[in-house]
Amino acid sequence: MASFTPSAAVPKGAVPEPQTLGFLLLDNFTLISLASAIEPLRMANQLAGRELYRWYIITMDGAPVRASDGMQVTPDASAQSPLRLDWLVVCGGVAPQRSVTPALIAWLQGQARMLRRIGSVCTGSWALAQAGLLDRYEVSIHWECLAAMQEAYPRAAWSTRLFSIDRDRFTASGGTAPMDMMLNLIGRDHGRDLSAAISEMFIYERVRGEEDQQRVPLKHVLGTTQPKLLEIVALMEANIEEPIELDELASYVAVSRRQLERLFQRHLHCSPSRYYLKLRLTRARQLLKQTPLPIIEIASACGFVSTPHFSKCYREYFGTPPREDRGEAVKIRRLEPIPEPLIEAEPPLQYSSASVALNHARGEPTYASIALR
Repeated sequence: MASFTPSAAVPKGAVPEPQTLGFLLLDNFTLISLASAIEPLRMANQLAGRELYRWYIITMDGAPVRASDGMQVTPDASAQSPLRLDWLVVCGGVAPQRSVTPALIAWLQGQARMLRRIGSVCTGSWALAQAGLLDRYEVSIHWECLAAMQEAYPRAAWSTRLFSIDRDRFTASGGTAPMDMMLNLIGRDHGRDLSAAISEMFIYERVRGEEDQQRVPLKHVLGTTQPKLLEIVALMEANIEEPIELDELASYVAVSRRQLERLFQRHLHCSPSRYYLKLRLTRARQLLKQTPLPIIEIASACGFVSTPHFSKCYREYFGTPPREDRGEAVKIRRLEPIPEPLIEAEPPLQYSSASVALNHARGEPTYASIALR
């Protein structure tokens, strides 16, 4: 992991300018991820007693946008507004590929050349990846999209971690993971005392780090009492395209075929062949729903010798044939050059949501309770 470059030094006694963040909302963004990212910033200002961070909600055209739960959010600005941002956070959610247009790609590429940090929450990394802004970076994405992103954008190092901070890029998988990411970023900027105090205010028992994974690993379900079973499952997960025969799996961990079957029945309540099939079909379903790969290629990538055999197994397991269940494929669009501004710049926004929230917090007992380093 590359090291993080802190903010430029501020002369002793001087009050640094607040860092300005823009939250770009894509259609059907997840509200919980947006709130998890913004609330730590609000509380950082409240506890510090001054505006460390300010933020603006942005949509491409300045029009209101709906979250995945149907709530409508009115933005502060459009992408053409003359905001001076330090960070940009792309907020995605359901079907982010529908929002990725040539105009959005061009705008993101232009912003990346000017900003100190650029990142995403939930599936916002889909847009950044298509803009080529995550190549050679470690990136966190929601586990549901992991297979599709690995196939579509192999130049990024996709991770199952809750969040990743790699140089000037930061990405969070979704849900409450953006809160952990922001608390870590705030801690790097202003010290651990502040990030710890924020977590206490939110009754957040533990600030998770970059090493934390999204899904509960099987070893936490089984404990440490079944190392052979854990090893077999790991071998299955690592060999989806070319499945290993059960007798060979058993020999790898020095158990008999009969012992192998008993382990799976006792602890996972299915046969080893059924569990292996589930892993392969789950991977296939992710590829069907999230990539434009032909079904024949997906069948091969998931270890099926023929498309008819794959279709039969898929229908029996999920209840629908692959062709009816694939969803929308990712559409790769040609990138357009960054357009020149067509209208005169708008006057700068005078008040951010951060300044309004900070003014309301002046009566709180926690106001200015943290002395920053």
